[in-house]
Amino acid sequence: MEKMLPLFIAVTGAAVVLQACILAAMYLAMRKTSERVEAIAEEVKTKVLPAAEQAQALIADVRPKLEIVAENMQESTTMVRAQLQRLDATVNDIVDRARLQVIRGDELLTRTLDRVEQTTDMVHNTVVSPIRQFSGLMQGITVGLEFLFSGRAKRNGNNDVRRPVPQDEMFI
Repeated sequence: MEKMLPLFIAVTGAAVVLQACILAAMYLAMRKTSERVEAIAEEVKTKVLPAAEQAQALIADVRPKLEIVAENMQESTTMVRAQLQRLDATVNDIVDRARLQVIRGDELLTRTLDRVEQTTDMVHNTVVSPIRQFSGLMQGITVGLEFLFSGRAKRNGNNDVRRPVPQDEMFI
């Protein structure tokens, strides 16, 4: 076992040196990575941060304007709503008035037609019926006279054919 002690020491020394080499390689790799990260961070500072600052400044400039636009939109919406309510009330009033005028016109037309019908009945009863009665009386008298006169003509030897009384000549 004593003979193996220098071998174990040599293997342990080689392992320590190997570990030292690995740690040195890791250190160098971390240093390169750190330099790259620092370069990216610097680039971000030089390019992105000014853009972000400009965006913040733009937002700061635009925000009051957007608030004014929002207030104006709210006022406009309120005004439009009020005008639409007034327009609705006006249209409803016009429709109600038009409906009332249509009802009045219908009543006027109905009364006029009723009066025309009453007048027609009155004219028929006061003028047409008496004229028909008078016409019938006159036809009766005419037929009677023709009968009387036709009887004399037969007695006198005259054979005239009796002509009928035309009904188409009645006054209506």
